[in-house]
Amino acid sequence: MAHTVTTLAFDADDTLWHNERHFRMSEERFADLLKDYADPDHLAERLLAAEKKNVGHYGFGVKGFVLSMIETAIEVTDERVPASVIKELIASGQELLSYPIELMPGAGEVVEQMAGRYKLIVITKGDLLDQERKLAQSGLGEMFDGVEIVSDKTAAIYEQIFVKWSNGSNGAMMIGNSMKSDVIPAIEAGAWGVYVPSEITWALEHAEAPKESAKFREISSLHALPDLLESLT
Repeated sequence: MAHTVTTLAFDADDTLWHNERHFRMSEERFADLLKDYADPDHLAERLLAAEKKNVGHYGFGVKGFVLSMIETAIEVTDERVPASVIKELIASGQELLSYPIELMPGAGEVVEQMAGRYKLIVITKGDLLDQERKLAQSGLGEMFDGVEIVSDKTAAIYEQIFVKWSNGSNGAMMIGNSMKSDVIPAIEAGAWGVYVPSEITWALEHAEAPKESAKFREISSLHALPDLLESLT
């Protein structure tokens, strides 16, 4: 049916540990700070539009998010936003860069179980220092053979990583909570793509499931990964 899986690649945020919930709390704080200038729904739309526009400039992660909040605040207030609000937005970004790590269900047990049996890699987008901090604090870092913090996730990037760390894409499996970034481009590169839904997924990461692909799988949590791998042997 398919090639033997020798390499497991994991997304980090909202696959190995919770992340998006902290951004949502920051967005709620953002809406409260600007409630006199825009209703929450309109503000959310404006912020998402700014993030979509700015991701090419700032990349993924906290810094781009904070700059997008500041830009949106300036625009919706017609450049009248108080300096105190800007200060609060910067502070919320600093909090995002320091929150304690909480592992997703099954992450610790499954990574430990797979270590030594497969080559393990983390492939994640985001701010370099922030992702390194989270991996170190997660307690999982030493169990991974490699870590790749990339500016974007495309089929070409997956191909390069799987050649570097594995015997190519055919023997690799990418596991993550983003259909758009973790699953679809990995399958396009020739790897398995395993979707693990998280409670919250950033709007820019949504995409239709590639159900027609023989290498697409969906599991309810990381607890189900060992059984999935067993079914492929």
